[in-house]
Amino acid sequence: MHPSIHARTTPDKPAYIMAGTDESVTYTQLETRSNQGAQLLRKLGLRRGDGIALLLNNGPAFFEIIWAAQRAGLYYTCLSTRLATPEIAFMLADSGSRLLIASEPVPTDLPTEGLIIFAPGARDFLRERAAMPDTPIADESPGNDMLYSSGTTGRPKGIRPPLPEGSLNQSNALTDYGRKGYRMDADSIFLSPAPLYHAAPLRWCMSIQKLGGTVIVMEKFDPEATLALIERYRVTHAQFVPTHFVRILKLPEDVRRRYDMSSLITVFHAAAPCPVEVKQAILDWWGPILHEFYGGTEANGLTGIGPEEWLAHPGSVGRAIWGKVRVCDEGGKRLPPREIGTIYFADGAPFEYHNDPEKTAQTRNRHGWTTLGDLGWVDEEGFLYLTDRHSFMIISGGVNIYPQEIEDALITHPKVADVAIIGAPDLEMGERVVAVVEPARWEDAGPALAEELLTHLSCRIGRIKLPRQIDFDPNLPRHPNGKLLKRIVRARYWP
Repeated sequence: MHPSIHARTTPDKPAYIMAGTDESVTYTQLETRSNQGAQLLRKLGLRRGDGIALLLNNGPAFFEIIWAAQRAGLYYTCLSTRLATPEIAFMLADSGSRLLIASEPVPTDLPTEGLIIFAPGARDFLRERAAMPDTPIADESPGNDMLYSSGTTGRPKGIRPPLPEGSLNQSNALTDYGRKGYRMDADSIFLSPAPLYHAAPLRWCMSIQKLGGTVIVMEKFDPEATLALIERYRVTHAQFVPTHFVRILKLPEDVRRRYDMSSLITVFHAAAPCPVEVKQAILDWWGPILHEFYGGTEANGLTGIGPEEWLAHPGSVGRAIWGKVRVCDEGGKRLPPREIGTIYFADGAPFEYHNDPEKTAQTRNRHGWTTLGDLGWVDEEGFLYLTDRHSFMIISGGVNIYPQEIEDALITHPKVADVAIIGAPDLEMGERVVAVVEPARWEDAGPALAEELLTHLSCRIGRIKLPRQIDFDPNLPRHPNGKLLKRIVRARYWP
């Protein structure tokens, strides 16, 4: 259950392949480089419990650095390359990282006192790593990630779990679930189309490498290239977000039908609710292989649902796998089936937001159950359905309106590439529903398209939920992990 094992048993097998360049890194090469990396980290004075930060694009060095830190007992914090300098500075300071490895020059206004920097124009990590012995360090012990929530609703929050004790080769809950629930094993060929600095892509890719499979890493998502890679490498497993599905489905049908998808065994998605029509279209195309899970970087609980269950419960994100799902009102009272409230996990894994006891306390209710801030409801069989985040709910004329339902209806229109539904100030109603639409073709933006979209919505949602205003944006701010940065859109409308 560790790449070092596979370096002995299948030394020439690719641990990962870069999709854009075909560069392949075998398990032997990964073992050699991660050992050298761990030796360098020790030489630089880092010891168990210390932290490093990565500010890297998807590239061949990413995993060798991660596994070097993992076998040196370090925390590794992966930072989005789209962050602004103040956000990078905050995470470096908050995580206590002693070393930063970047694929681009470090911003000149970034505070770097006391920080070891490897970046263009500074020290070269790969060059210094290559000069080190390729034998394991004497004090190997397992490290762990320290990642930050994506910050869709405010300043990112760090999650610093305890370091594992014992052997490097131990499994974990995610890898075990992938093996039992998704049929992952040493024969798996896993396509990862998302940035590796996000929690799910990073953790699933590492799970595949623990099992001895091969990861195909896309430097950047492209819908047709995704289909071509599945056919070329006979991909068996892949993880997507709903935005990926939307963009793949909007390819011309003759392009979609051009590629062979028959190698796929399990495809799964998460990060954001998937519109029912979108998921149904993927199921109709790829067959009953589509799974879904709901959880967060905090790993306080997890739900999951397979294709057969979803067809019987369309729109659900499943039943609890880790922890127990509880839907509660604002006072912490557990609500009956089909009533919307805040989603909590009982008896899940404990977590804290690093250096932020106030935000940690806000995730707990009077029972000690924890929440990620999402709203939803459960049916009589315990299947969970998401409605939206609490902070995105619109209250118009005293009525609660959940943007996700409207967004799901709009995204199916062929002229819509992306959409954000937000509440804007309204003197009469308190808030009014505003649709901010990214058109598939910018030249279509205008009153005629707005009218067409309202007609499209009028037979799909209730009149009270119809947008009172439709605006157009050429490029809505969305994380590559699929999460819409709605706080940025919403801020345009609120003083």
